[in-house]
Amino acid sequence: MEDTAGTGGNGNQNANLGQRRTGEPQLDEAVQQWLDWDRNKWTRAQVESLVAAGRLEDLRSRLCSRMSFGTAGLRAPMGAGFNRINDLTVIQSSQGLYAYLCRCFADLGSRGVVVGYDTRGQEESGCSSQRLAKLTAAVMLSRDVPVHLFSSFVPTPYVPYAVKRLGAASGVMITASHNPKEDNGYKVYWCSGAQIASPHDKEVLRCIEEQLEPWSASCWDEELVDRSSLRTDPLTQINSCYMDDLTSLCFHRDLNRSCTLKFVHSSFHGVGHDFVQQAFQVFGFASPVPVPEQKDPDPNFSSVRCPNPEEGESVLELSLLLAERENARIVLATDPDADRLAVAERSDGCGWKVFSGNELAALLGWWMFFNWKESHPDPADTNSVYMLATTVSSKILQAFARIEGFHFEETLPGFKWIGNRIHELSKTGNKVIFAFEESIGFLCGSIVPEKDGVSAAVVVAEMAAYLQTRKLSLNQQLQNIFRTYGYHMSKTSYVTCNDPPTIQRIFSRIRNFAGDDLYPKACGGIQIVHVRDVTTGYDSSRPDLRSVLPVSRSSQMITFTLQNGVVATLRTSGTEPKIKYYTEFCAAPGQSDVSQLEDELRKVTDALLDEFLEPDKNHLVRRSV
Repeated sequence: MEDTAGTGGNGNQNANLGQRRTGEPQLDEAVQQWLDWDRNKWTRAQVESLVAAGRLEDLRSRLCSRMSFGTAGLRAPMGAGFNRINDLTVIQSSQGLYAYLCRCFADLGSRGVVVGYDTRGQEESGCSSQRLAKLTAAVMLSRDVPVHLFSSFVPTPYVPYAVKRLGAASGVMITASHNPKEDNGYKVYWCSGAQIASPHDKEVLRCIEEQLEPWSASCWDEELVDRSSLRTDPLTQINSCYMDDLTSLCFHRDLNRSCTLKFVHSSFHGVGHDFVQQAFQVFGFASPVPVPEQKDPDPNFSSVRCPNPEEGESVLELSLLLAERENARIVLATDPDADRLAVAERSDGCGWKVFSGNELAALLGWWMFFNWKESHPDPADTNSVYMLATTVSSKILQAFARIEGFHFEETLPGFKWIGNRIHELSKTGNKVIFAFEESIGFLCGSIVPEKDGVSAAVVVAEMAAYLQTRKLSLNQQLQNIFRTYGYHMSKTSYVTCNDPPTIQRIFSRIRNFAGDDLYPKACGGIQIVHVRDVTTGYDSSRPDLRSVLPVSRSSQMITFTLQNGVVATLRTSGTEPKIKYYTEFCAAPGQSDVSQLEDELRKVTDALLDEFLEPDKNHLVRRSV
């Protein structure tokens, strides 16, 4: 992508602005500020063109608000504007991060910062993840902070892994993960390797707002990384160390070497191909067959309707077709930044089974504890073992813990909460052997306090190889798990809503459904026995009516427990304009009428959507499958 820094001289370029004022003083000031500060000729031109065309609403939306930290850091469309991802907002974010790190780390000048990036880019904004990573590095280098900048794209978990391994103060990953191609993001990790959460995220935002004007021309100099002696490239060292550490998750290497199963892998036009291939070699497997159309980076994600493998069979089509041609039984798909994993298995004579995140978690949780027990026969050892899941995820690990005797805890949605809890537990000598979020984010072991699609892919492969020696498929083992620990049927989906006031109205109506401050009493004719509202901190199941989970006023989340055992949650996404809904039927062990359980769950799910969200009335767009 060509150099976009422009000339840097703003006087003449702004001379004609007076003839094209918007007529709104506040907006005029925001436009002027943007043109005074932005040195990217593409994004400057976008703002000038919007002013000339009189597109005031678009200008207001871009210039009159700023991004805030969601469940995955800052994430927004690329393009001009203070609430978009672009050169200027990344420089501002990096200046604010530097200011906050200076307050927290007296040794910042020796510890430094790790910076990584994925393969995204948008030509019309002169914006690529690589360029934004170099500008992030330039800000730090301009203040004499050492920067460990990867020389090529890496999986997202490599950044927190490097932060811990190198003892860095912080890490930044430029990625929007599985979001649409228009988006990009700025993900920040603390020295623990976990994503920043409260209060760090709020303090960083405050520091960003105090450091809005770019400090100097150096901040715009993406070539500074090639000249500065303070810049190092950690790629070779970190990749080698990560692959060495991966051996801690390999339990049956001899069996893997003789495995006759064939695997197909798709990297969804992202970073995952080389890293998954290497991981398979570490475990003793033959290389998985790559999907040729999706093996190489492509910021347009040309072969998929959306770059999110969580969408299931509709986006896995090329992988499944290749698997059929290659006679491969298992498809593994990592998302574009390789922190998530989707898995499909060919069923004998009846197509493909695409596992949900909750189903994969049941398998991986069983597998990790099964192998942990093999090497820790003393039951007392389970006292220090933990598994974690986000609160909207399946309760299957809770069922495991109840029977097997280890600890299980829930966190708020978003892996940043899991990562921080892993760090806290490790301080007291406890060990998290598995953690997950239902949106196909898994962490096997504790190599890195972040979800990791690379390690999850090869662990699934070894589990499948082991089960094959027992004449079992993944799906057959899943049914065995449900028979032992109780069937856990779940449904997860979403509706899209691009109008924030509509979302506010929907949740306000739910909170006053049966009168002022009275939540709904039933859903689909089934009595609601408990309500937990994490946004307000209310929990009707607690004696003090206060939620144990931290209050999260920046997003909406309400959970209903029904008399028939169904747990249903409505929440707003932290990364996209979606209202997500989750339902799960947790049956006791021995309750095995699966079709009846599924029917009951479907009725509650449909009622949750129709009665509480009212999609037609509120013009919500249902998920297209």
